[in-house]
Amino acid sequence: MPKRLSLPQLVILLLPLMALGATPAMARCGNAPGPAVDWSKCNKNKKLMPGNDLSGGRFEMTDFSLSDLSGTRFAGADLRRANLTRTALRNADLRGADLSKALASRADFTGAKFTGAVLVKVEMPRANLTRADLGEADLSKASLARAVLSEAQLQGANLKDANLSRTKLDGADLQGTNLSGAYLLLAHLEGTDLSRTIGLTQPQIDAACGDARTKLPAGLTRPAAWPCATEED
Repeated sequence: MPKRLSLPQLVILLLPLMALGATPAMARCGNAPGPAVDWSKCNKNKKLMPGNDLSGGRFEMTDFSLSDLSGTRFAGADLRRANLTRTALRNADLRGADLSKALASRADFTGAKFTGAVLVKVEMPRANLTRADLGEADLSKASLARAVLSEAQLQGANLKDANLSRTKLDGADLQGTNLSGAYLLLAHLEGTDLSRTIGLTQPQIDAACGDARTKLPAGLTRPAAWPCATEED
């Protein structure tokens, strides 16, 4: 009869086979940061990686939650369904990046550049996008409830069917911005120039919050309820 192997002997024999199966993914996720790096589906949460050049990289479903990526270059990168929850991305370069269906609740994008980026169905509730550049970006069906877009650049951006409830848009540049079907319940439009937006309707304006400085498109009127009563966030 063949001799039976003990459990420790079996483990020793199986270790090389187990390593062969795990090595490719582990090696890929361990690659040094750099342009075109492939970290898709990798765990990079709670990391301190500010200022890296990750342009053109692959980060689909990568977990960057709670990491510091301030000043990082993600130009042209694939960030579809990435987890950016509470991630610091201040002054990051995301021009032309694809963030479709990414999760970015409470992320800090202050001063970030999103020119031409794809943010379709992105989840950004309570995110900070103060002074961010979102010119020509596609934010259709994006969830931006309670996000801060104060003084953001949104020229030519597509916000069709986006959720902007209680979003702060005070002082934002909305020239040529498509707001067709956008949900503007209690959205803060104080001091915002809406005169050159596309698709804005009276019911949307009636649901939002503005003041005497808010400029409306021709044909729309300022609601009698403006300015709205102060509410707690």
